Amino acid sequence: MPLSERPIIGFLTDFGLDGAAATCRGVMLGICRDAQIIDISHTVRKYAIRDGAFVLRAALPFLPLGVHVGVVDPGVGTARRPIAIRTGRGDVLIGPDNGLLMPAANALGGADAARELTNRDLWLPQTTATFHGRDIFAPVAAHLAASDAGFEAVGSEVPIADLVRLPEATAHAAPGRLDTGVTYIDSFGNLRLAGGRDELASAFGTLSEGDRFTVTIGENPPEVAAFARSFGHVDPGATLLYVDSSGNVAMADNQADLAARLRAEAGMAVTVQAT
Repeated sequence: MPLSERPIIGFLTDFGLDGAAATCRGVMLGICRDAQIIDISHTVRKYAIRDGAFVLRAALPFLPLGVHVGVVDPGVGTARRPIAIRTGRGDVLIGPDNGLLMPAANALGGADAARELTNRDLWLPQTTATFHGRDIFAPVAAHLAASDAGFEAVGSEVPIADLVRLPEATAHAAPGRLDTGVTYIDSFGNLRLAGGRDELASAFGTLSEGDRFTVTIGENPPEVAAFARSFGHVDPGATLLYVDSSGNVAMADNQADLAARLRAEAGMAVTVQAT
C-alpha cells in the first residue's frame, strides 16, 4: 500500500447500535489515527455466524485492500481461537475462529496464512472475557493498519487446514428441478439461496424473462414465481426468482417482505420446479 494512502479497516459485527461498535472504532483510531474505518454492518442478526459470513463475503471484494474485522462471536471467552488470516489478495481478516471469516477469505483469493492472536503486546492492557472485539480484535487490527506490527507479529502460526469452516449450503440441479435452501435473508425480506446462474441453467436451460416456476419453501404451500432480471419487471407484490448482485439464486416479493409473509428462515429447504 503506498505510504500516501490512508489505511483501510473494514468492520462488521452483530453489536447493534448501543455503542459497542463505536467503542471499538475509538480503540482503532486511538492506535491508528489515520485509519479509514468502513462500517460494513453492525446489524447482523444476533449470534448468526452464517449471516455475518455471507455479508463479509459479499462486501469485502469491493472494499480496498486492508485489514478487516468481523465479530459475530457467541463463543467469546471460551477456548475458541482469536485469529488473523492473510488472504491471497493481501488483506488481513481479524476475528474469531468460528467459520465467520473463511468465506470472505475464499472470495479474496483464499487463505494464504493464519495466526492465532497470542501477542498480548498488541491487545489492550486490560482485557475481559466478554468483549474481545474491543480488547483484542480492534487493537490488533489497528496495529496492523498502522504498520507498527507485521502479520507474523500477531502470534503463533495456525495450519490453514485447522481453521473452522461452516458447512457449505449446496444446490442440486436435475432436469426441471432445483433443490436448494435459504442461505441468508436480507433487510428487505428477500431470500438468498444456494446456487447461482450455472445451477439454474443446469436445471432449466436458458431462462427467459417471465418464465414461471413453482417454488416450495419449507412447509409452506407452493408459490408461483416468475423469473425476472430485477424487481420492477414484475407487478408490486408479485413474487420473482432472480440472480442477485453476488450471483446467487434469490427470491423476493416486489416492494414487499417475502420472508415475513412466509415466515421463512435461514436453513429452510427450497425446491424450484418448472411450471
